[in-house]
Amino acid sequence: MVARPITAKDRAAVKRLHGQGKARNEIARAIKRSPSTVSKLASELGLSFDRAPEVAAATAVRKADLAARRTAFAERLQDIAEREADKMSRPTLYWEWGGKDHKYAEKTQPEPTAADRRAIMGIVATALDRSLKLVPPKDDGAAESRSVIGDLMAGLARDYAERHGGPPPEFVPDDQAAEGDADA
Repeated sequence: MVARPITAKDRAAVKRLHGQGKARNEIARAIKRSPSTVSKLASELGLSFDRAPEVAAATAVRKADLAARRTAFAERLQDIAEREADKMSRPTLYWEWGGKDHKYAEKTQPEPTAADRRAIMGIVATALDRSLKLVPPKDDGAAESRSVIGDLMAGLARDYAERHGGPPPEFVPDDQAAEGDADA
């Protein structure tokens, strides 16, 4: 079997369909050529079927969407925790059906019973825990600041030791030094 020659019409079709975002195999079916022929033509035309940048962009968008959804859900959980915590000090309606006539009775208490408060705390704790797992709090930078100050103090102590041949004396503020002199 002799291969059909590649025509200008084939080249134009590959270029046009590629420009429409069609995949290699879709183009091959459309122009009734083999996928390898389409790849060869695309290469000659300087076209590529590499979708890695598109896939990476789509993946980044999907991750951002999921992060936004997690944040929104964490906010909902925080709202639940706050709403439930508010119930701890609110008047609470208790009701029951009882007796041989199945009478309905209700009573409002100034706050929930100890058992109900314990159950509410469980709901609050669970909602907060899940919220924090979805969106952990940002570090306030205090640890880094303390580290920078510690590094600065260590550097100053090294510099003092190099210039004076020993560690710096213990620092005592002026107002405490006066008290120490009075004790002596």
